[in-house]
Amino acid sequence: MQLPTIPKIGRLSRKHKITAAGAAAAAAVVLTVTGLQATGGTAVASGDPTGFTVAASAGTAQQVKSIDAQAEVAAKRGVAEDAAAKKKAAADAAAKKKAAAEAAAKKKAAAAAEAKRQAAAEAAAKKKAADEAAAQRAKAKQAATRSTQRAALQPTAAPAAAPTTAPAATTYTDDLDGWIKQAMSIMQANGIPGSYDGIYRNIMRESSGNPNAINLTDSNAAAGIPSKGLLQTIDPTFEEYHVAGTSSNVYDPVANIVAACNYAYHLYGSIDNVDSAY
Repeated sequence: MQLPTIPKIGRLSRKHKITAAGAAAAAAVVLTVTGLQATGGTAVASGDPTGFTVAASAGTAQQVKSIDAQAEVAAKRGVAEDAAAKKKAAADAAAKKKAAAEAAAKKKAAAAAEAKRQAAAEAAAKKKAADEAAAQRAKAKQAATRSTQRAALQPTAAPAAAPTTAPAATTYTDDLDGWIKQAMSIMQANGIPGSYDGIYRNIMRESSGNPNAINLTDSNAAAGIPSKGLLQTIDPTFEEYHVAGTSSNVYDPVANIVAACNYAYHLYGSIDNVDSAY
């Protein structure tokens, strides 16, 4: 007897091929058990109450057909399982690719957010520095024009006129006491008020009696016009209220005292009325 043909055997997996071959072997066993011959002979079914004669060829054909159908079902199942496995593998690969893309997108977004935050922080720092620099410039400018602004408060006042008569020739000691007394002599001749105590008190507060004192740390210094001398006068103020007949050197103790007292006179009425920086 010829064994049944297994359809699409080339498309089956190893497991399915083994199954199909087993089905064919089972067919051969069935034929042997039933006693049917491969030559196509006939046989009578023992104990059959009908007494019908069964043709071996017809039984064999029916069994072969059944085996073919089973093999075909196995083949189709194998193809379906292969297709399902490929579909699952494709789905897994797509899921991994999607997850990788989402992770990359999140990383890129985080990097962009951090870069934006850093840029904002740098911009804020630059703005703060610019604002502080502008405030310093404004403060320095205000300090530089302080004498002009204060003078504007007394529009009718004017610097002392040149002395009409020279002070009496007197000899003064070259120390703080002599400088104050000589300055007061010049102030009296030019109508500038001020007492010894008022001058001395302000000198000690401003310079401790050092005619060469200079302040290099305050706003005037930052503006390029540091306070100088016994009464810490800035150059613009010294030049505006300088009294003729005294030295043009801001560090000269007598000239510094007279100019500072002249300035205090026009803004505060007298150096005696000054109790702090002026």
